[in-house]
Amino acid sequence: MKKILGLAFLLTSTSALAGFIHPLDFNGSDTQKQEVISYIKDRVKADYCDGKIDMCQPTTLRMMENENLEAFKKLTKVSDRKVLDRVIKDYCKRGLDMCTYSTIAMMYEENAKADKQELSW
Repeated sequence: MKKILGLAFLLTSTSALAGFIHPLDFNGSDTQKQEVISYIKDRVKADYCDGKIDMCQPTTLRMMENENLEAFKKLTKVSDRKVLDRVIKDYCKRGLDMCTYSTIAMMYEENAKADKQELSW
């Protein structure tokens, strides 16, 4: 039973990352640009057309695609790979299926900010 659950988790994790390019490994080639665009379009379609949310309208899809592309571009310039890797691990490689560049960018910003804070009175 544990093997079956582990295999199901592995397949879910792998499919969530199919076509995913780590922003700090992005080399700017036309091939990678197309891979990023394909990943974003497929992911947005899955989230807004094929899932529980039925918001499959061209306006919504283009808006979310653009938001994710801008987030990806922003992520290619971040300075703390350790924080980014952890966010990607949490949102893309675990049970959460929230592997969008916009989510990653938002959580990177929050985690980078929190990493520099200390609890005080």
